Amino acid sequence: MQRLEGRIALVTGASQGIGEAIARRLAQEGARVIAAARNEEKLAALVARIEAAGGSAHALVLDVAQPASIGERLKSLPPDLAGIDVLVNNAGITADNLLLRMSLEDWQSVLATNLTGAFVLSKEVVRGMMRKRFGRIISVSSVVGLMGNAGQANYAASKAGLIGFSKSLARELGSRNITVNVVAPGYIETPMTDALPEATRNELLDSIALKRLGHVDDVAGVVAFLASEEAAYVTGETINVSGGLYI
Repeated sequence: MQRLEGRIALVTGASQGIGEAIARRLAQEGARVIAAARNEEKLAALVARIEAAGGSAHALVLDVAQPASIGERLKSLPPDLAGIDVLVNNAGITADNLLLRMSLEDWQSVLATNLTGAFVLSKEVVRGMMRKRFGRIISVSSVVGLMGNAGQANYAASKAGLIGFSKSLARELGSRNITVNVVAPGYIETPMTDALPEATRNELLDSIALKRLGHVDDVAGVVAFLASEEAAYVTGETINVSGGLYI
């Protein structure tokens, strides 16, 4: 039996990168996946790939930075997908700059997507989890939220906020058999890291104990564990998936 058979999982930011890998992994584990993001075309392609591999997926066009629309978008789901068991708050953006050059708009937009979006979505789905006395809420933070990074005050604040938010929720919801955890990825292989100059890339690798960048599947595997019964006694935790960048 697959670990997540019979579960319904909602993954935000699922159209690419870490979110796409998480959606594919949860589907491989047997979950019926609701892949949520802003890009309808990319979502359709992801759903097609999941279904071609034998999984189950449904696309949900959703902008977590528009809190007033989230409830209505969830209500648009088919009735058989309404009872979400696993929520993965993965959607996130960056707007990097040094503090003296950072606009209030860039500060607010990053927090709106990365932190407020997770708050609104969690609040929307948690009532159903409480009724079922089962739930998994998993938020994707970053090692930047643990260690900080110059030029990313807004991003670091949003990712650190996810950790405090999740610890508080874990205390609130534990008695209802709902676990709340965080995954904090380090540097993951992406087109952006591929474009780094060789000297910069080598300097980065020197700071990582495992001497390699992470892969999106490294993160997806940890999320799948936290969503499963194997992690039923794990809550309020932040799992650092950085290859030893942050120890």
